[in-house]
Amino acid sequence: MKQVVAFGASSSKKSINKNLATWAASTVTDAEVTTLDLNDFEMPIYSIDRQENGGIPQAAKDFKKYIVQADGIIISFSEHNGTYTAAFKNILDWVSRLEGMLWEERPMLLLSTSPGGNGAATVLASAVAAFPYLKGKVVGSLAIPFYGKNFTVEDGITDQKLAGELQALIKLFSEHL
Repeated sequence: MKQVVAFGASSSKKSINKNLATWAASTVTDAEVTTLDLNDFEMPIYSIDRQENGGIPQAAKDFKKYIVQADGIIISFSEHNGTYTAAFKNILDWVSRLEGMLWEERPMLLLSTSPGGNGAATVLASAVAAFPYLKGKVVGSLAIPFYGKNFTVEDGITDQKLAGELQALIKLFSEHL
């Protein structure tokens, strides 16, 4: 059975992006899903001085173990001022110091959502552009606008057009596992 790691790139305990990533991962057939919570990987803010003085935190190594063990990764991005959340960016910075293949050439489905009409598309576009340089194999991406209108935890994507788009991306992602 294939192993899928899913997480919302937010430290909010009520993360709508964690809801979206978890739900999307649950629709992947023949896969065991591990959902990560970024709060389990809190570390000091990355700096070269901290790395030289104390090494790489165990939390970064633990996060990397999940990536190494995964056959595929689903991330849904929260957008803070048009970019990654501080919690996600810090994990990204620390884990990238372990080795150059941060995402281990794993197939990735990248999503985003927000309460507004942009659906966090700005940060999603940034991740889609950057992750191949970090050895991510981005097979698809989709921004879901108006989270409260287009998604419920019980039903998932409620807008038929968006649901169809995500279903097609899940199928493509599954084919790459």
